[in-house]
Amino acid sequence: MKGVEVSIILPTYNERGNIIGLVKNINRVVQRKKEIIVVDDNSPDGTSEAVYNLIKRGNIKKLRLETRKKDRGLTKSIWRGIKLSRGDIIVWMDCDFSHPPEIIPNLLKKIDRGYDIAVASRFVRGGGFKKGLKNSNDSMLAVTLSRLMNYAIQVLLDGGFRDYTSGFIAIKREVFKKIKLQGDYGEYFIDLISRAILLNYKIVEIPFINLPRKKGVSKTGSNLRSLIKRGSKYIKMALGLFLLRTIYLTGLKDDIKSQKKRFR
Repeated sequence: MKGVEVSIILPTYNERGNIIGLVKNINRVVQRKKEIIVVDDNSPDGTSEAVYNLIKRGNIKKLRLETRKKDRGLTKSIWRGIKLSRGDIIVWMDCDFSHPPEIIPNLLKKIDRGYDIAVASRFVRGGGFKKGLKNSNDSMLAVTLSRLMNYAIQVLLDGGFRDYTSGFIAIKREVFKKIKLQGDYGEYFIDLISRAILLNYKIVEIPFINLPRKKGVSKTGSNLRSLIKRGSKYIKMALGLFLLRTIYLTGLKDDIKSQKKRFR
């Protein structure tokens, strides 16, 4: 789209303590023609108000705000941001500084080199979690369960891809002609990547170190019960995709066999 190469979508809920610093950091490190779209789920802590005031000051060009009062949720907010966006490349990320903005230019370089999707990954060589999480808002329990869940998803789906729950991505707009985001929370990412692999999109993972959230409370959950509840949705999504993948690959093999018979 004219005047915009990259659209950076920031889905927020109660991130007033992080969002202004994040927007300023993104504006500093991403030197391309860009827009930054904050899609806020009507946060009671005043996230939208803080962004609105920043827009009014006019220091950051093409900063936009959408406050959603109905039909809210992470996946729906990201999808709304995609619909509002104008760039040929779309980026989204968590808004608590666990996803360092400095990684965005590296993701964009991979798209420039011909990849359809570039994912910041904790589980490829060079990636991981910042140590010393016991004094942060992110628990070692969440880190451990995240690792175990990703291993399980790799077994069910495609083991060549590592971080099925990253949520930090740069992707060509054209991919959304064939794939729509599905799911409630982070399981949408499992679905997106699995379908992209089946459709033979060119995907790359680059390493990043997942940092502790700066301010506020994790939306994923901080105790075993909430983490297991959230994780069960991820595994349910993965099991459904495993079935879809099996049917798809079986059908593909049958098509190849029938083609061979025709040309004998």
